[in-house]
Amino acid sequence: MSEAGLEAAREKMRAAGVAAPAIEVFSHYYTLLESGETGVIREDSISPMVDVPLLSDVHVSDDAARDALGKTVVIKLNGGLGTSMGLDKAKTLLEVRDGLNFLDLIVRQVRAARTTWDARVPLLFMNSFRTEADTLGHLAQYEDLAVDGVPLSFMQNQEPKLRADDLTPVTWDADPTLEWCPPGHGDLYTALEGSGVLDQLIDAGFRYACVSNGDNLGAAPNATIAGWFAASGAPYAAEVCRRTINDKKGGHLAVRKADGQLILRDTAQTAPEEMDYFTDEHRHPFFHTNNLWFDLVKLRDTLVERESVLGLPMIRNEKTVDPADSASTPVIQIESAMGAAIEVFEGATAICVERERFQPVKTTNELLLLRSDVYDLGDDGRLVATGDSSPEIDLDPRYYKKVDGFSSRIPQAPSLRNATRLKVRGDWSFGVDVRVRGAVELDDTGEPGRIEDGTTLGQ
Repeated sequence: MSEAGLEAAREKMRAAGVAAPAIEVFSHYYTLLESGETGVIREDSISPMVDVPLLSDVHVSDDAARDALGKTVVIKLNGGLGTSMGLDKAKTLLEVRDGLNFLDLIVRQVRAARTTWDARVPLLFMNSFRTEADTLGHLAQYEDLAVDGVPLSFMQNQEPKLRADDLTPVTWDADPTLEWCPPGHGDLYTALEGSGVLDQLIDAGFRYACVSNGDNLGAAPNATIAGWFAASGAPYAAEVCRRTINDKKGGHLAVRKADGQLILRDTAQTAPEEMDYFTDEHRHPFFHTNNLWFDLVKLRDTLVERESVLGLPMIRNEKTVDPADSASTPVIQIESAMGAAIEVFEGATAICVERERFQPVKTTNELLLLRSDVYDLGDDGRLVATGDSSPEIDLDPRYYKKVDGFSSRIPQAPSLRNATRLKVRGDWSFGVDVRVRGAVELDDTGEPGRIEDGTTLGQ
């Protein structure tokens, strides 16, 4: 049955125009899935990574920094819709501050780097079929954005969702687009090769890539890291941050005992009974930011050597064909993480960066922080923290999880600069010029409540 399932999936991909390298990568993972591969990385097979150079200790001359940045392309992962926040278009179109969305601020960051360092610094988005049109439509206003010889975007591949019972491609007549899924952001390398963009970048004189999530505004172009990476001679480098007790979910790097190679372990690759090890910030003191750097030429050589299949660890993701309908057909999505490529390249390394390079927005809790005075927005598009620490935000998901509900209840972010914690339970709306001081908790009264204009909450 599974052999027929693989051939049906390959034919479906060919008919949809999926690039040949992506079909071969999918076939590789299908074989692993059929064999019972789970992708789990056991704790006794790894050692914690404890010795990481600090960016704060790195010294790079201006000339070396300028030269390295001039050979670097900035790639943003932009395939997500932000459905968990109630969005139905590219998440990066969501307003962050002052009428500006993620895309606007990313463009400002790249323009600032070009001006400061007199470097080309191309900006390139990996879009999905759901985000390509909206993204390019918004970017059309920036006529100076494109760099000669480099496109603004390339498309992430798509693959069939597989029925959990027999591993054949699922059919869903109610919405055939739901029969497809992205292969995870590990598809980055396959998509770069299959689209021809990898060759275009190298032909245009670029040697390095800096990659990050589109919703992480902390990952602005950084000439010092570019200079450090170029001087290291490493084929690949990951940015990590020191973990705190609040960093329990993010993946972490570790050393594989079998060969001493750095690897990435995500939550989905951890056995349930070993999650205590995974979440222990003392045992595994650094988390992976999903900001990474790699050498374009060495990537191309490796892809040629491996016939397009890097062999990243498989992530088995069990869902339903319609994510909004738990009663719909159970499916398996085969995924991989781009950060897992660290184990493919001998000599790969990591660098510990400050927390300012990690500002993801996965929930409205984080969006509220970015919209508040906890951060100042600079002309260079960077959000700079105004204090040494950020308050803990915990909004009632019944009313604030979706952006529409959040924005209607908190049209203007309260002042949080002097807050340590804001926990909201129940249906509360906020007026303008509200200030939060210290630790504040609003309880659920069973009725909608309102914090009036000019109110100070807390001490």
